[in-house]
Amino acid sequence: MPVVLSLNIASKTTEVDYAQKGATAIDKRPVDGPLEVRPPGPKKGAGSGIQGDVIADWNHHGGDYQAVYGYAREDLDFWQGELGVELHNGQFGENLTTQGIDHTHALIGERWRVGTALLEVSAARVPCRTFAGFLGQRGWVKRFTQVARPGAYFRVIEAGLIAPGDEITVVHRPEHDVTVEVFFRAITTEAELLPRLLAAGDSVPPEVVELVHKRTVIELDS
Repeated sequence: MPVVLSLNIASKTTEVDYAQKGATAIDKRPVDGPLEVRPPGPKKGAGSGIQGDVIADWNHHGGDYQAVYGYAREDLDFWQGELGVELHNGQFGENLTTQGIDHTHALIGERWRVGTALLEVSAARVPCRTFAGFLGQRGWVKRFTQVARPGAYFRVIEAGLIAPGDEITVVHRPEHDVTVEVFFRAITTEAELLPRLLAAGDSVPPEVVELVHKRTVIELDS
């Protein structure tokens, strides 16, 4: 049965020289919980959807469509073998480290009941130089992108409480075929896939919808 292995937050930012803002909160650490999960509001200033979780770069992280970040322990174990280093729960900056559920092939708009909260898959995580600097891995952004196990962002449909050990139940799967992997490849390496994302409707972040429309206009004008 799918479960939350750990609930991870950063209670403060850390000053570093590899982050665009000069500080990061990527180093999430497991906590006992339960913690409240709620919609934080629009991006750029809203912060995390997890009670007590800190965000350093509000321009690129947080907000309703990136309220919660989840990553599978199975994918962490894959990278642990690839990199030859131990990876603790939360080391990829995820709020939820899960076991027994696939993030990569989850559908945008898919809804998971986690604890008493209802979460909706809304986006894929896109790697950045802060992620690479934190892990200390050269060429990490390219490598992470090529493998395409990005983990999933969620928006909060119903606020609630989440704790380690909570069961995860998929309560809704939309009829389209836009998976987290398709979303990730469209945003990173296969721009021709971008129009497909619109099939996921309101579950797609507004800035991504805007990107699709801009690309369409450019193609029509070229």
